[in-house]
Amino acid sequence: MTSVNVAAHLSERAQLHPEKTAIQAWHQGFFGGRYHALSYGELDRDSDEIARGLTAIGIGRGVRTVLMVPPSRDFFALAFGMAKAGVVPVLIDPGMGIPSLAQCIAEAAPEAFIGIARAHLARIALGWGRGSIRKLVSIGGFDGFGLFGGFTLDDVRGAGRAATGPALVDSDHDEVAAILFTSGSTGVPKGVVYTHGNFDEQVQSLRRISMLGNDEVDLATFAPFALFDPALGMTTVVPPMDFTRPAAADPARIMEAITRFGATNMFCSPALLGGLVRWALQREAKLPTLRRVISAGAPVSIRVIEQLVSLLGKDARVLTPYGATEALPVSLIDGDELLGEVRQRNAAGAGVCVGRAVEGVELAVIPISDAPIARWDESLRLPSGELGELVVRGRVVTQTYFARSEDTTLAKIAAEGTAWHRMGDLGYVDEQQRIWFCGRKSERVELLERTLCSVQVEAVFDVHPEVKRTALVGVKREDDLEPVLCVELAPGAGSSRRKLEAELRALGAAHPHTAAITSFLFHAAFPVDTRHNAKIRRAELAEWAAAKLS
Repeated sequence: MTSVNVAAHLSERAQLHPEKTAIQAWHQGFFGGRYHALSYGELDRDSDEIARGLTAIGIGRGVRTVLMVPPSRDFFALAFGMAKAGVVPVLIDPGMGIPSLAQCIAEAAPEAFIGIARAHLARIALGWGRGSIRKLVSIGGFDGFGLFGGFTLDDVRGAGRAATGPALVDSDHDEVAAILFTSGSTGVPKGVVYTHGNFDEQVQSLRRISMLGNDEVDLATFAPFALFDPALGMTTVVPPMDFTRPAAADPARIMEAITRFGATNMFCSPALLGGLVRWALQREAKLPTLRRVISAGAPVSIRVIEQLVSLLGKDARVLTPYGATEALPVSLIDGDELLGEVRQRNAAGAGVCVGRAVEGVELAVIPISDAPIARWDESLRLPSGELGELVVRGRVVTQTYFARSEDTTLAKIAAEGTAWHRMGDLGYVDEQQRIWFCGRKSERVELLERTLCSVQVEAVFDVHPEVKRTALVGVKREDDLEPVLCVELAPGAGSSRRKLEAELRALGAAHPHTAAITSFLFHAAFPVDTRHNAKIRRAELAEWAAAKLS
């Protein structure tokens, strides 16, 4: 394989196993739904057709193109067709909200827009890309009627059948492959520039760390990760769910998909995983076919991991990778290690252990700073055990944001070879070279006498059986900040607020870094991010807490 184009992996798999099922995607029709299958040979041929067709209608190599199509057979064929043609997809989570969507599209200045009817209606009504978009493709629904102008997907396929020449462009390592916008859960959404080299290394890294085989069946509950499935040779099962709201996924339908297709792998957010585990425990259901559960997007509670292990077969693995849109995967830890001595350290406020850096990634800890760092110097590197800001570099690490030079300057540190990326997270490396995540840098609470990290503080209180989760925020008090703990109770919590507060206060008093917390506020349901439904929006909670205490 000479090309670093990620779609070359699909073509290689199709040559080896053309009849193997690549996709089993749920399709909801007017009179019910059913799964539609697509083989590797069919997916490869369809994406070839789409690649040639897109190029023929003027959406070719280097053309920035918004793709707003939910996970489906067409989604996979389009994604790989765009990759083969060298088109640059602009991927934006539709769940982030209308204002953020409009801002992301304006920043990306796309030249083309491919989407379902609902996406085109929003584009027309809200004026998305009015000054830059020159090519349109509509998918599904009103596809056959061409109501939105431009082309339908059938038009694209027809143009592809009439075209000649290779479908797959020979992409360079440093050629732009995609622009993926961050969720904006801890700041303004930013367009992360991915190269073909970044994607190719991610495929290799995922294969190494997950030990995925050709007989794997992946239950896809997180669309960006599912796009790697065909490149890895897996069968992808797309269940009936709203991918913009994973926490709302129906556990019964997720379980039915696992059982029906014998899913061996599942990549999911902690919010979806927690709901599935609770549902299964209530019904004494098991998950015997799963060999591996990978959960990312936010820390997974030790309690959920322990419960999940009881539902799996004895040789199954629970993996929690650490990373970000800008760099993934950075590190990995196995559930067995999390349930060992790490568990006690986590409960005592040591932070969340996210394992050791994966092959090909170098991680360092530097002093905490909100200022840009122009150039890497080894003197920045802190010794083991010392808290600081986590920085990484390697071939899976992206090098720039699109049209955001200031953010690039703040997040990247120039160095020989590839730049270091500042993760925006606080943590340290222990004596066993394990990385401990202590919280987001922007969410630290700076007191006059010490710095409090969200994850280290919250872990102390999250062990309470009647607590679902907690969130540390800072409320301004004259010349200092008051640390305040917001508390979301677990379903069925029956103790009085006064009793719970007294018990939480006692938990905090047992540890030096939480003893200063004396304000506890109970919140009905924390605001969370749209992508994983798991990252707490602490800035909103801080405003709420300030109002409650005023």
